Amino acid sequence: MSRKESYEQRTEELIQPILARMQFELVDVEYVKEGADWYLRAYIDKEGGITVNDCEAVAREMNEILDREDYVDGSYIFEVSSPGLGRPLKKEKDYERAMGKELEIRTYQAIDHEKEFYGVLRAYDADTVTIEEESGVERTFHKKEIALIRLAFDF
Repeated sequence: MSRKESYEQRTEELIQPILARMQFELVDVEYVKEGADWYLRAYIDKEGGITVNDCEAVAREMNEILDREDYVDGSYIFEVSSPGLGRPLKKEKDYERAMGKELEIRTYQAIDHEKEFYGVLRAYDADTVTIEEESGVERTFHKKEIALIRLAFDF
């Protein structure tokens, strides 16, 4: 397991009890470098959406734990955030929630001269995602082909 993966996994383990008590959902944890700084981010959600106060409450509790556990080498910035409207589908529960809804899929390589697809989620498993396009045609993608998958939204 990489250092990045171990930091993310440990953070998930430590933040879950806080979120369970507050009845929030953990969407994702990431440890990333942006510019000169490292960021440890937890994305949380709840029915009706997350507020700034929700993020602050979780961050306050989690910062105490991070200081005590001290498992991340070097300096970093810890943030708690809402995943936002364009959040990608990553976990099983994301796919469950998206079943029957319209998705946007972007692929790494062109498929039939296209890299962007829209359609209603009809099926998924550990390796594939199937959507029904507006034309009624079902299209199945291997997850390893997908650069981005998220709910489609119109403005």
